Formats: sequence, structure tokens, C-alpha cells
Amino acid sequence: MIRLKALLIKEFIQMKRDKLTLGMMVMLPIIQLLIFGFAINTDIKHLSTVVFDQSLKQESRELIEAFTASGYFDINYVAANYESVNSLIEKGDAKVGIIIPPDLAENINHGRTATVQVLVDASDSMAASSAISTAQIIGQLKSQEIIIKKVQSFTGQKMEQPYDIRIRAWYNPDFVTAFYMVPGILGIILTMTMVMITSMAIVRERENGTLDQLIVTPLKSYELMLGKIIPYIFVGYVQATLALLVGIVVFDLPIRGSLGLLYGLASLFIVASLTLGVLISSFAKTQMQAMQMSFFVFLPSILLSGFMFPREAMPKLFYYIGNIIPLTYFLQILRGIVLKGIGLEFLWPQVLSLIVFIMITLVLSVKKFKKTIA
Repeated sequence: MIRLKALLIKEFIQMKRDKLTLGMMVMLPIIQLLIFGFAINTDIKHLSTVVFDQSLKQESRELIEAFTASGYFDINYVAANYESVNSLIEKGDAKVGIIIPPDLAENINHGRTATVQVLVDASDSMAASSAISTAQIIGQLKSQEIIIKKVQSFTGQKMEQPYDIRIRAWYNPDFVTAFYMVPGILGIILTMTMVMITSMAIVRERENGTLDQLIVTPLKSYELMLGKIIPYIFVGYVQATLALLVGIVVFDLPIRGSLGLLYGLASLFIVASLTLGVLISSFAKTQMQAMQMSFFVFLPSILLSGFMFPREAMPKLFYYIGNIIPLTYFLQILRGIVLKGIGLEFLWPQVLSLIVFIMITLVLSVKKFKKTIA
């Protein structure tokens, strides 16, 4: 215990001397949360739109008003011909083109189908998906409205809709992107810091020869490993606290669950990331190798954990690869506690998965570290 205490004091002193790394570890959560929280918004509205209205009747004006009222389409351009619509979309000035035929009103009034063409710039797939789904909904609603009017005028009786589907969104009813993103960014920050900086710090010591000096001391291998891990657990808690404070103060992030449980389970993820960083450092010979191997872990964590893309939409192979990434389980824990307010009775599978990951990486790290010492 005395040897471990001395090593921990030495690690904290060394961390304090490396002001650049320390500054990065403290400022990184704040900077990334502000950038991602403000910049990333999946609710795509106000798409620049050009309209080519060949009908110029009341019916076409009502249809255009329906597009504008949705909030997803800003009618910035009125084209005089089809070529102008193409030109504006090709130049990128407009993302959507609405082409209304000259016989729109005539077809509607005679009960025939009126075809309205909507061109969408699909080079941005997310914006295109939003525009297409919204345009389809507007078309369905306008069609329903016209049919109801015709039936009522024919029968003279008020017509009610056959279905009344009432949708209630739980946990994030206003679909605030920041509520979904901020817990995810917290997990990303901890992954990046704990894995990358830990592995590079240990390899840097090996390059400088200070690690060899520690190896020849009476310290046992597990004490040496604990001495490298424990200081960064404190750093992880500082980062998590800063990130949560920024989320609450800047983005009004609600914490519906137990904050104590959140901190308790965060320690599991921090230790899992640290053991992975130590494992990487035992394989890497240089800091550059440590950085490259960390990126090899970091990128799949972003892409396959459910941070950016829903895991349910992934092919089975990548879905199963995501199951061996600790961030996958930590994101479920974070969003479960922060947004849903659930407790350990629902989160034990994720906790168990993190414990298994820690045990495997810890055993591998100790074995590899012993071989390195030998």
C-alpha cells in the first residue's frame, strides 16, 4: 500500500507538470460539448426551395402554403421554367424543387389525380430523407382534406376521420437533439481521453526510460498498473462532471435518474477504457503507434456504438461487433439514467457486460505487462 501511495503521488506530480495534456483533458469536454451540442442537429428544417407554379390557381397556392407552413421548406425562389429549377438545384442554391402542373386545379375539381413533382437534392441523404417524408405527409394530408370536402358537399353531412391516431413521444417529447447528443458526447470524450491519453502517457514513459526505472523498483506488476490507472479515474470524474455541468447549464439537459448511480456506473466505463488503454500501451512501441491503435478503437466506437447511427439499422455483423465495444453499453446507461430515469433493475445487462469487458482486458493487460517486464 505504501509503495502504491508513493507511485500515485509521483503520477499526480507528473500529470501536473504536463500542463498541455492536463489542459486538454480539462478543456476537451467543454469545447467538444459546445461544438457538437450546437452544431449537430438532425431535425432538418428550412430547406431552400424553388417553386415552378404553372397553375397559378387557388389550389396551387394552398398547396404551396402547406409546404411553407410545415417549417421544413423555405420558398426562396419562384422559377419561370423547368430549366431554372434544374439550374438552382445544380448550383446548390435550392435543395428542393416543387413543380406544379398547369392542370392541377382542373384535375382536382374533376376528381382526377393531380401529379405534383418534387425534386430533392439527395447528395445530402439526411436532408433528402427529411424533405421526402415531409412532402409525402403534406400530399397525404391535402388529399385527405380534399376528399373530405367533396364527400361532405355531396352528402351534406359532416364527415369524421375513421382513425384518430394519437402519438405521444416519451422521454424527449420535443425531440431536442442536444438531449440525445450530450450524453453521447460525454461517452465519446471519456473514450478518447481514457484510451488515447492513457496509452500514450505510458508509452511516453517507456520512451523516456522512466517506466524502466519503475520496473526495477520493488513495485509489483499489479501495483504498477493500478498506479497508472487510478489517477486517470479522477481525471475521468472531473471530465464527466464538467460535461454534465455544461449539458445542464447550456443545454438544459434534464437528469431524471439518480446522479449517484450515474457516477457509480461511470466508474465502470472509465476503468474499462483505462484497461483498454493500458492493453494498447503494452503492444505499442512508440507514441505514434499508440495513437494509431487508439484511433483503431476510437472510430468503431463512434460509428458502431449507437452514438451516430441507430444500431438496429446496422447489418448483423457490425451489430455484433458493436456488442464488444464498451461505449455501446455506456451510452445505453447514460441515456437510460439521464433521459428515462431508470435504475439498476433495467441496466444490469449493460453493467454485467462492462464488468466482463474489464475482467478480460485486465487479465490480458497484466499478462502482457508481465511479459514486457520479463
